[in-house]
Parts: sequence; structure tokens; C-alpha cells
Amino acid sequence: MADIIKLLPDHVANQIAAGEVVQRPSSVVKELLENALDSGAKSIKLIVKDGGKALIQVVDDGSGMSETDARLSFERHATSKIARAEDLFNLNTKGFRGEALASIAAVAHVDLQTRPRNSDTGTHIKIEGSKVVTQEIIATPVGTSISVKNLFFNIPARRNFLKSNQVELRHITDEFHRVALVHPEVAFQFYNNGSELFNLPHGNFRQRIVHVFGAKMNERLVPVTEETAVVNISGFICKPEFAKKGRGAQFFFANGRYIKSPYLNHAVNAAFEGLIKSDTHPGYFLFLEVSPSSIDINIHPTKTEVKFDDENTLYAILRSTIKHGLGQFNVIPALDFEHDKNLDTPYNYRNKEGILPTVVVDAGFNPFETRQSPNRRSAPSYQKQQVKGWEDLYKGQDDLDAPFSSVHFETSTEALEIFDKDETGFESQQKTFQLHRKFIVTTIKSGLLCINQNRAHQRVLYEKFLNTDSTKKGISQQLLFPQQLGFTRAEIAILRAIHEDLIALGFDIKFVDDEKLTITGIPNIMTESSIGAVFNELLRNHGKVHGADRGVVKSDIMAKSLCSTLAIKNGKPLDPDSQMALVNDLFGCEESKLDPFNKVIYVTIDTNDIEKKFI
Repeated sequence: MADIIKLLPDHVANQIAAGEVVQRPSSVVKELLENALDSGAKSIKLIVKDGGKALIQVVDDGSGMSETDARLSFERHATSKIARAEDLFNLNTKGFRGEALASIAAVAHVDLQTRPRNSDTGTHIKIEGSKVVTQEIIATPVGTSISVKNLFFNIPARRNFLKSNQVELRHITDEFHRVALVHPEVAFQFYNNGSELFNLPHGNFRQRIVHVFGAKMNERLVPVTEETAVVNISGFICKPEFAKKGRGAQFFFANGRYIKSPYLNHAVNAAFEGLIKSDTHPGYFLFLEVSPSSIDINIHPTKTEVKFDDENTLYAILRSTIKHGLGQFNVIPALDFEHDKNLDTPYNYRNKEGILPTVVVDAGFNPFETRQSPNRRSAPSYQKQQVKGWEDLYKGQDDLDAPFSSVHFETSTEALEIFDKDETGFESQQKTFQLHRKFIVTTIKSGLLCINQNRAHQRVLYEKFLNTDSTKKGISQQLLFPQQLGFTRAEIAILRAIHEDLIALGFDIKFVDDEKLTITGIPNIMTESSIGAVFNELLRNHGKVHGADRGVVKSDIMAKSLCSTLAIKNGKPLDPDSQMALVNDLFGCEESKLDPFNKVIYVTIDTNDIEKKFI
């Protein structure tokens, strides 16, 4: 039998390894930033173009590399971090596997310029698809500048699977946040297509969080700290009232490395139990310092998933630490068992000032003017003044009643055949009632109709927003007092990208700077109090919006985001007129059976089914 097993060529092996290490442009950013930090850099600059597809460049002022080191750095399993297997259990650096640069060079055009501190000249290397094109001596500043161009140029199928530039930029920004947050002592700069997104100076951890997520984050942070024999915990958690539906501001760092741990995330949620809604998530920025021998960070190629020796103890310590932090800074309301609620001022009178009582005295009253018989009460000493001319108040009343008797009110809602009609053929007056402040019940020809008020209103708003976006003529109501909202630089960039779509829906927005915008007008079907919730929902779904290449899909996602936020919530009482108006609006929609998320809006109960209950 002929031999069928053979060694793969190096360039093929590197491409296979790249499939594990380089999943998308953000993977390249992560590896290059970590290498810059391992070199001892104090200032790092990140430059990307077209979502990292055209260019990813990292410039640092670290130790640099010699000519030999620069050439060996692109070989597989070449590293300066470890020398033996035991070193894997005592790691204090980021990149250590020695596959990153080799994998990146296998699927891109790489340009490296580096110079060590003890040398007057540097090295310039160009590599295309694992092949060294040129290597020469040049004059360059101390440190390293590495450029990765045309990612996946030799794997077209892999390049076609990349998302839009906005989606890839979002992933790059996430990786930048994870690296920049854990190293506040290093200055970072981030440029996208020539414009500056972040300029983070040196500072402490709290200052770095504020610089990344905006000044509004400063008031939300609650410090937590705990030192034990198992783990040292430090960092910040966000106050319960700022919990969000998304998981954006959730960061765990173990020994200076960003990690993902659903188990530890559950510990944080358990500490916030009872303080936040079940569908929201708290924000946190937590450092975990453990012994390097008690953590395994080599269980996944991206090194974001780790394994702790004693996760149960770590879970309990983390949960109690957060609970202690919430109580220490009076975030949790204190329980006072000696407090008597009967002594509290009633709610309606809390903001009112005390009014002194007044006494009215009748100066003409004389108790001795008449004598009172024992069997007969005396007549009052004064009589109320007669009111004359009161009949004149009702003159002409008969004339006023006549015009209104002939007034007929019109409605723009067409009569629907689903509702019952009387013997004359005219639609009988509908009666609706609200069940458990969640369902609207009304009668129809065949029996009863039970409508979910939240889903029905979502369908009504969804079709209104779709019609508005299709005509590009959203009706806007101007605000008497414009609102100014603060966002992070990344969020402002997202809002700039969907600015035209927001204008089409009826928003009137002016950007003040890279962290603030002013809202002077909103769609006429939303209220001023819901502005913050609407923008939070749009930003939470911004990945879906950016990933939508077609206009129809994009408008559909935006309409769903808006209708889910503005729709009437279950639990809100509705008066009969509002109930009937919602029923009429629902059956005026093109699709009345399903809400925008394909959930059933109403169910019918047949009269025969009701009669069977009485058999």
C-alpha cells in the first residue's frame, strides 16, 4: 500500500493556523496591540481603514526588535515569552504561542519597521502570503510599526464572509476597549479612515473608563475592592438604576487579560438580584488577580476563555464583594424596622407648605338679644341675603340645545365587518374592557376577541414607521426646549451613520461635538420623555442596522427598534376610548394577526366554545 500521509508545506500550515487565530480584522488588532504592550510601550497608535479590510496599522514606542528577531518573529512557534512547558503555568504576558504574526503574514500583506533602543538603524521587512519580499536596513524611530494590508487577499471565500465596514469597525472598537481599559498607564490613539475616534491619555482606571465611555459614566460607578488568599478583586460596578438591556459595559480582567466567563457573570447578576429588572444587565469593570498557577489561559486560541482551579470559591467571593460594595455606598436602601409609617407625611402634602387656620368672627352677634324658650329654638339673628335674578342665568338655554341636536360626528376609521351589526344593518356600539391591564376584550360576530395591547400597538407603530421611512417625509414636532444628550465617541459615530434615516423618521438632530448631540424635533407619534429610551434601543441594535446592506432591511430593523420602545406596555390602564381606538387601528393595518416579531396579537373565543362550558 502506498504512503498517503505527508507533511504540509509551511504556507499551507500557516493558513490553517490563521483560521484559528485570525477570524476577522479585530483578531489582528488584538494580537498586534498585545504585542505592543508586551514590548513595554507607553504610547500606542492604532490606524484602520475600511473596517480593517484595507489597512490595520499599530505604531508603538516599545523596545523594538533586532534584525534577527524581526525575521524570526514571522516563523511558527517562535516566541520570546516561554522557553519550556512549565512556563505556560506562570505567564505574565499577552502573546506567547508564537503563531500570531506567522498566521497574519500567511493571509495578508505585512509591512514591518522596527528599531531597538541600542541601535542607530532599524529593519524593514515586507511579507506577502508567508513569502518574504524584501528585507533591508532603514532609518526609523525607536519602537515598532507594523501594517497589515489586504486581509485575506489570497483566500477570497474567507474575505467574502466578512461583514460590512461598520460591523467590522464595531468589533475592532470592542477589542480596542478591552485592551485600553486594562492598561490605563498607556496612552492610546485610534484613527479610522483618517478621523480620530479615541485619544486616551495616561491616567488611572476610573479616568480611563470615563474617557472611553463618556463623562456620564463617572456618576454611575461604584468602587469595589476585596483582598483574600484566593483572589484580589478591584474595580467598579454600575449603579442598579443604570442597568441596560444590552451587555455592553461588562468587563472581566484576569491578571491583566480580558476574559469571558458566563459563570462569573452569573455571580454578578446574583449580587444584583432584586435591584434590577429581570431583562436588564448590570455594568461592571472588574479586575481579578489570582496566582498564575491557578488559571489556565491556553484552552482557546483567542485566549479569552480561561479555566480557574476553584471557580466555586471565586463565585462566592465575587458575589459577596459586590453586595458589600452596594451596601457600603448606600446603593441598597437600608431597612429600618423601628420606623413608623403612620407618622410619615401623606404623599399629596409632602411638597405643600403649612397653612395657618383662620377664624371668622361675626361682630354683630349678640347672644342676649333674644331669650330662648326651653321648648322652642330661637330664630337666627340674621338672615342670608336673597339672591335675585338667578332665573336670568338660564335664559336662552332652550335655544342653545337646538344646534347641538343636529351635529353629527365623523370618524376616519372605516367600519370593519368583523364586528357584529344589529337588525338594521348598522354596526352596534362596541363595548370593550381591559383584562388584567394586559388584554383588550371586545365582542365580534362569532364570539369574543382578546387582544394583547402591547403587541397590537407594536404592529400599529411598526407600519406607521415603515410608511414614514418609505416616503422619506417623517412628520416632526419641534421641542419647546431642545434636549442635549451625551454619548461615547463610538455611539456618536453610529448615530452619524444613521443620521439620514433618523431624519426620514421625523427626528431633527444636530451634532455638537464627538460626544454630544442636540435634539430639536422628534416624530409626532412619540413623546419627549421617551427620547432617551429610543436612542438606547437604537444603539443596542446598531449592529443589526449596520449589517443591513439593503435599505428595506435597514428600515425594518429601525422600525422594530422604535416600535418595541414606544409601544404601550402591558400593565398600563387604558380608558374605553383608547381601547376602541387601538382596536380600530389594529384592524386598519395590512397585517393584524402577527406583531413585528411574528408573535400572535389576538385570539378569538367562539360562542359555541362558551356554550359548551355550561353543558
